[in-house]
Amino acid sequence: MPDSAATDESLLQVAGKGDLEAFAELVNRHQAWTWRVAYRFLGHREDAADVVQDAFIRLLEAAGRYRPSATFATYFRRIITRLCLDRAKKKQPLYLETIPDAPDSCLGAADEMMRRESAVAVCAALDALPPNQRMAIILRYFEELSYEDIASALETTPKAVERLLARGRQHLRAALGDRDNFF
Repeated sequence: MPDSAATDESLLQVAGKGDLEAFAELVNRHQAWTWRVAYRFLGHREDAADVVQDAFIRLLEAAGRYRPSATFATYFRRIITRLCLDRAKKKQPLYLETIPDAPDSCLGAADEMMRRESAVAVCAALDALPPNQRMAIILRYFEELSYEDIASALETTPKAVERLLARGRQHLRAALGDRDNFF
């Protein structure tokens, strides 16, 4: 049984030696954020599930070769980001729904409808962004990653991330108009 205090890096190295319990611990630790990123980026449950599964399969296949020259988080973010961007090149995503969450009982029906309409508009505006801008926006504003972490995931520079975010925000403001100030 893997130690729950073990680092992700050590768990991946142990998994590379055949310990599937260590790999299961990594899956448990990281499946929620990989799902959020993939779902927000792709907009479809099935596509997100496929990408997340592919990411974990690639991680397991590479576990024997893994050397912690970068943090596990950096390494795995690069995998999930690359898979999402590759999927976007193959298939044009279309947002049909938002990420499910528990309804807020404090909201009235009109408030709930406005919240949902706003979420649909944000998803549609995100969908209209070029893939690199969309991924940068998702990683920065939904996953709250630093410019350096986003740059690593996108395999670019922090300055390029800054430009991607600026252009993305500009497009989102134009698409969303006076609806809300999201960024």
